[in-house]
Amino acid sequence: MSASSSSSSTNLMAGEEANGGVTVLPGVEDKYGGVVTEISRPMDPSTFSALLQTSLSNWTLRGKKGVWIKLPRHLIGLAETAVKEGFWFHHAEKDYLMLVYWIPKENNTLPFNASHRVSIAAFVINHKKEVLVVQEKTGRTKGKGIWKFPTGVVNEGEYIHDGSVREVKEETGVDTEFVQVLAFRQTHKTFFEKSNLFFVCMLKPLSFEINAQESEIEAAQWMPWEEYTKQPFVQNHELLRYMTDICSAKTNGDYEGFTHLSVSEHNQQGNLYFNSRDLHPRH
Repeated sequence: MSASSSSSSTNLMAGEEANGGVTVLPGVEDKYGGVVTEISRPMDPSTFSALLQTSLSNWTLRGKKGVWIKLPRHLIGLAETAVKEGFWFHHAEKDYLMLVYWIPKENNTLPFNASHRVSIAAFVINHKKEVLVVQEKTGRTKGKGIWKFPTGVVNEGEYIHDGSVREVKEETGVDTEFVQVLAFRQTHKTFFEKSNLFFVCMLKPLSFEINAQESEIEAAQWMPWEEYTKQPFVQNHELLRYMTDICSAKTNGDYEGFTHLSVSEHNQQGNLYFNSRDLHPRH
């Protein structure tokens, strides 16, 4: 059934009766004085527009602030109607679009869409002081003979330390154990205008045989650390010079990074990354 072919009975079911007998969109109040409504049934644009108008009037009288409308992919045709009523796109996932509206006259305090992508570089060094490096088949270093740390993007729902272990395994076939986050860099307007958090992670190799990923990696090897640092690409790159200094200091015992600790807050599990060596326990 298309969004424009639903019957009047379906349209009535799309709303719920508020105080005073006015039909409004069904919604759940959030913790910040707003309303979240998920459209689940098809309706024609004119019915949806009328429901939006009565709903906004009702929510305004009730002192609500932000209004969130979640449109599943099969009802995406209603987005134009919502935009005409003053809503704007907040974010989209593969199966839905989220629109938002701000009711009060004062400044909008709604949170922005996710602003950062998280990526990692993996510093893996063995007992021979050889570092695990790769040459990529794609990207800026393609075909330039440049050896670099394995890098990649942390997946949704994945912790930084798990992502670093996974990326090394995928690109090189080497098993590793996360040691520490040594440093991180923030940049703006990178991937589709989003910001990026780039974490330099140290990992301990648990295996040494290399099996390079065919789809992305041209070559992989264990390279003497001094040879890696003397590459012109590293010497002429400010970020890489700082990274090599930090990695060298860590290897020599002159620097401490952040280990991870599983912690819970408000019944939600997460990871705290901190300098455990210099932490002074509370008594």
